[in-house]
Amino acid sequence: MDYQRVFNQAIDRLHAEGRYRVFIDILRNKGSFPNARCFAGHNGPKPITVWCSNDYLAMGQHPAVVTAMEDALHDVGAGSGGTRNIGGNTHYHIELEGELADLHGKQAALLFTSGYVSNDATLSTLAKILPGCIIFSDELNHASMIAGIRNSGCEKQVFRHNDLAHLEELLAAANPDAPKLIAFESVYSMDGDVAPIEAICDLSDKYNALTYLDEVHAVGMYGARGGGISERDAVADRVNIIEGTLGKAFGVMGGYIATDQTIVDVIRSYAPGFIFTTSLSPVLVAGALASVRHLKASAAERDGQQAAATRLKTMFADAGLPVMPSTTHIVPLMIGDPVKAKRISDILLAEYGVYVQPINYPTVPRGTERLRFTPGPAHDESMMRDLTNALLEIWDRLELRLAA
Repeated sequence: MDYQRVFNQAIDRLHAEGRYRVFIDILRNKGSFPNARCFAGHNGPKPITVWCSNDYLAMGQHPAVVTAMEDALHDVGAGSGGTRNIGGNTHYHIELEGELADLHGKQAALLFTSGYVSNDATLSTLAKILPGCIIFSDELNHASMIAGIRNSGCEKQVFRHNDLAHLEELLAAANPDAPKLIAFESVYSMDGDVAPIEAICDLSDKYNALTYLDEVHAVGMYGARGGGISERDAVADRVNIIEGTLGKAFGVMGGYIATDQTIVDVIRSYAPGFIFTTSLSPVLVAGALASVRHLKASAAERDGQQAAATRLKTMFADAGLPVMPSTTHIVPLMIGDPVKAKRISDILLAEYGVYVQPINYPTVPRGTERLRFTPGPAHDESMMRDLTNALLEIWDRLELRLAA
C-alpha cells in the first residue's frame, strides 16, 4: 500500500471539486471586533473586517468576560487538572452548570468541552441506555448529532426538514412500545430558518417520545434572558433535553446539556466523551459564567444583532444580491458553485479586507454553496454599505447574475 499516494489523492479530489478548505491566519483586535488583522498573503498584518464569526454578540471581547478570565487565571492558574471525576471539578464548573440549568428552567446541566462533544456523547449514550430506541432526526441536523446517533448503534429515521407530516408518519409507523427520541435544532445555521418546536413537542406527547433540542445557534440571542428559541416561544418546559454551546453567542468555549437531574446523572456516569476527557479550563468556565450572567440581564446585544441582520438583509435584497430567505440572524448569500464561492471570498479578502468563508459540501448540499454572513451589534451601516458595494463590483466582474 502506497499510503502517501492515497492521502494525496484524497486531497487532490477536494481541489478538483473546488472545495479544498483554507484556514485564515488572523488575530482579532480586542475591544474593537469585528476588526481584525490578517497575516496571510502579504507582508505584515493587514486590517480586515470579520463577517462570518460565530461570536455572534462579540461577547468574546466583552470587558466583563475578559476580566473574569483574567481574575480566574490569577486565582487558580491555567488548566483544570484532570477529568471531572479526578481533579477537574472546580467551583467554577458547578456555578456555571447552575446558571445554565436556571437559564433553561431545568433541574440540572452538564458541561462538555465543546458543543460537538455534548451532542455526540449525549445522543450516543441515551440511545444505548434505552433498549431498542429509535431516533427520529431532522435531515438538516448538525454533523455532531448525526455522529452521536450513528455511534449509538440504534435505529435512525430521518424526517424531511421541519416536515411535521413526515415526522408523524414515521412516528405512527414505529413500534408503539419502542423508546423514541426526536432530535432537531432550533435555528438551522446554514439556512437561518427555525424549527416548529411546539408542534414537535405535540407529536412527542402523542407518540410518547423524548425531545432533544440543539439550541447552539440560538442560546444567548433569543428569549428574554437568552435561553434560545425555546424560551422565546415559551416551550422550554416541554423539551426534555436542551443542548447548547458556550462558543458562539457566549463567546468562549464549551458545550452543555440542560435537562432533569436523572438524565444528567446518566450521561455523566455512562458517556465516555464526558468521563474520559480533561474538563474545561476554569479560566474558560469563568469567562462563560460571566457571559451567561451578563446576557441574562442585558438585551442590548441581542437587539443590536437583530437590527444589524435586518439591515444587511434589506441592503442585499435592494441591491439584487441573491440573499436567501431567513427569519433569524443568519444572512446567507446563495452562490451555487464551490469554485465561484471560493473566488468571491478570495477577492473580498485580498482586495476589500472583508473576511467571509465560503460554505461548501458537506456542510451544505452540492449545488447550494454559499457565503454566510453573521452581522452582529458592532457591524455598522457604513461597513454594510461598503460590503454591499464590494459584492456588486465582484458580481459585475465575474459576470454573475443578480436576483430578479
